Amino acid sequence: MKASMDSHQPDTWQLRGGPAGLHIFNRNTGLNVLVDEIPVPSSLHSRAPRQVSIALTNRCDLACVHCYAPKSRDELRFDAITRWLAELDANGCLGIGFGGGEPTLYPEFARLCQHAARETRLSVSFTTHGHHIDRELAERLRGTVNFIRVSMDGVGATYESIRRKSFPELIANLDNVRDISRFGVNVVINKRTLPDLDEVVRIAADAGACELLLLPQMPVRNVQAIPEDALQDLCRWVNAYKGPLTLCINEASADGFPICDPLAGERGLRAYAHIDAMGVLKPSSYSKTGVQLGEGSVLQVLDQLADELVENDR
Repeated sequence: MKASMDSHQPDTWQLRGGPAGLHIFNRNTGLNVLVDEIPVPSSLHSRAPRQVSIALTNRCDLACVHCYAPKSRDELRFDAITRWLAELDANGCLGIGFGGGEPTLYPEFARLCQHAARETRLSVSFTTHGHHIDRELAERLRGTVNFIRVSMDGVGATYESIRRKSFPELIANLDNVRDISRFGVNVVINKRTLPDLDEVVRIAADAGACELLLLPQMPVRNVQAIPEDALQDLCRWVNAYKGPLTLCINEASADGFPICDPLAGERGLRAYAHIDAMGVLKPSSYSKTGVQLGEGSVLQVLDQLADELVENDR
């Protein structure tokens, strides 16, 4: 029997004040309402980022060359994460995204999702390679997670050459993913995966996905960023796209793409922050700039990081 969540319960709604107006969000339906007729004084702007990603662990049983996560066994303490979630929830954060490494390898992953769903108003999402989402885990996560992002770098032989995992096994596991919550697929875009995009859309849509997140390859260790000609090819593909999935792209790569951003005044740390598996708060998962959280307040460390970024820009 499937557990359901009542979208009319008061604790499913979150209010956030910002330069664009009053932002109203429902984590269960994904409904976003921006009331831009209501000016919000700067003193009442929410202090937390809209979205915070948290790398629960650096552990992963894959070795994708484009992965930004350090190859270590660092992982965060459960009590530290729950303390951060409470502070973020109280200060206008709308959602948290668990990642890694592979978040399903975190020993208390299901318990953490359950805690976030019951004790906060935060939307709970996570990014996974999908190969550990079996029926048992799906049962434990159902009703506690609002969105799942499944990494699918190409299809068939392309996927298997990058991920070293069975592509048919991944597609079979999407049945379990779909039983937990709405989901989308992520694709790291490079010259190998770009030709597979049409097939990614077809397979993902057939499996029940609702979104395609494009992640142009970033420079990591010995891997170079996506070359300019491939980026232009991606832009042409996006402009010609008429598929069933909603297209999204990460903010760092959005220049030159046809995007809709109703919250243009909330960029940088107002929009997004990342906490890595060593407890360092960063502007993004790829950033080398960060501040150790320790036992202090997330908001205090966020202010410190913002000051350091301004200083570095001078």
